[in-house]
Amino acid sequence: MAGKNYYDILGIARNASEKEIKQAYRKLARKYHPDVNPGDKSAGDKFKQINEAHEVLSDKEKRRKYDQYGDQWQHADQFEQARKGQQGYYQGFTPGGGTSFHFTSEDFGGLDSLFEEMVGGRRGAYRRHTRPQRGRDMETPVEVTLEEAYQGTTRTISLQVDEPCETCKGTGLAGNAPCPACRGAGTVPRIKRLEVKIPPGVKNGSRVRVAGKGQPGYYGGTSGDLFLVISVTPHTMFEREGDNLHVTIPVPLTTAVLGGQSDVPTPKGKLSLKIPPETQNGRVFRLSKQGMPHLGNSAHGDLFARVNVVLPTRLTEEERKLFQKLGELRSH
Repeated sequence: MAGKNYYDILGIARNASEKEIKQAYRKLARKYHPDVNPGDKSAGDKFKQINEAHEVLSDKEKRRKYDQYGDQWQHADQFEQARKGQQGYYQGFTPGGGTSFHFTSEDFGGLDSLFEEMVGGRRGAYRRHTRPQRGRDMETPVEVTLEEAYQGTTRTISLQVDEPCETCKGTGLAGNAPCPACRGAGTVPRIKRLEVKIPPGVKNGSRVRVAGKGQPGYYGGTSGDLFLVISVTPHTMFEREGDNLHVTIPVPLTTAVLGGQSDVPTPKGKLSLKIPPETQNGRVFRLSKQGMPHLGNSAHGDLFARVNVVLPTRLTEEERKLFQKLGELRSH
């Protein structure tokens, strides 16, 4: 397999599972992200390779083509169509180096036209590909707090994208030779800063689509999309279960026995909860629609408040006598 080895870039085996691919990508993306390594060109180049590798290996169909055709996977459909019912051998030259392609064909006519379009024919000359091509989708990890996930927030992120080379206008050519500015690739890497909106209700693993903010298209093609892969940091007070929240509230012993009011924290502030007399330790109260918003609509989950009865300490002599009296009364 010629060219870049996406498996080596992510540091995974060729039989890696989807989960292993995602874990490796997130770990490396955080390490080499431009925001973490400002001004480090080598880290920026590595970040670009990591994104490119993940975009291909995380897509089942793209991964299949890559496993079969290597760095020429984008031309897999053309290869497979040309190969059907044909025999023969063809030596072609592609941008970035020489590559041999083997086909079955009794008639080279179909293959000649295919490779004439791709690489300019048997002589190895480049030829401009004018068909519009959509840019690739991109992913980037974004970490938010529970409060930000509740209210929605914004982030300014840095992305490395491949923009059309200004020298050759994206053709990859300088006359009949590869453009020296982009080495025949037709694109050059650029760091782009972008402000993105994260809607209320996101959770761990949510993928927020930012349309048209992925890799630029080629030859007038549309840009790909950007996907924000969300992770929500653990909260010191709330536990999240889907769109529901769970919280433990301290309730004084006297309030639990006699009844009263107790404050319940929520992501948007405190609420007052009525505690009935003789409330037992561990009792759970459901506060309807006080949980997390549902991603994409106005519905909310619920908040479940669990009572933790707090026993009094540092009793006065009078308080101790009262408890003794209570104990005597309750023993009969």
